[in-house]
Amino acid sequence: MDNSDKTIDLGFAKLDMERGERTGFKEVIFCQGKIDLHLLEICVALFEKNGEVFGTRATEMQSQMIKKIFAEKFPCAAVDYDEVSKILIIRKEPMQENHVGIGNIAVCTAGTADIPVGEEAARTAEYFGANVERFYDVGVAGLHRLLDRIDEIRKASAVVAVAGMEGALASVIGGLVKVPVICVPTSVGYGANLGGLSALLSMLNSCANGISVVNIDNGYGAGYIAAQINRLAEGIK
Repeated sequence: MDNSDKTIDLGFAKLDMERGERTGFKEVIFCQGKIDLHLLEICVALFEKNGEVFGTRATEMQSQMIKKIFAEKFPCAAVDYDEVSKILIIRKEPMQENHVGIGNIAVCTAGTADIPVGEEAARTAEYFGANVERFYDVGVAGLHRLLDRIDEIRKASAVVAVAGMEGALASVIGGLVKVPVICVPTSVGYGANLGGLSALLSMLNSCANGISVVNIDNGYGAGYIAAQINRLAEGIK
């Protein structure tokens, strides 16, 4: 393994060790599709260098493999896997239960089927230091559910709106708040939803101001952007 201040070269992967300095957030692992040996070596290298690892789209089997090896190699490491968001986090010590992040981000989902993507966004923002409030199942099919919580949502520095079907939640929230809204179309829906394409196009064609759109099911991307906005709102550069 070739190490430098800028890169850890594993042969099959080159880990960017300057990313934290350049962007404010260290490198994240996209676990989906990686073979076990590659994922394990990446996790070990990042943990040894940074003392923490954040992985998205991890499977239950991948998490069990990592937990087993890390228990042997790093007995004090805390390996946490969330089966809803598919997020894997490794730390030197467990996160304190009463830990509170900075600022305020609101993560809203249209339905309960959108929660996995919403949780990916929420847990990403929390990992990057933000305080997150969740507002789940507030879709437009029962608009009163959103309006009942809108005063709380308006307190946020950024809002993540997660919706499948026709994706209408994005436009509605965009017309009710004065902060940036990051919209996440999901693949939730019947045939004409086209795996999230209908929701994506609806959000891209929204007439509401102040909204931006990430890729289908990309909760991580939305959580990352929301965390950046939240840091700016809190005066952190």
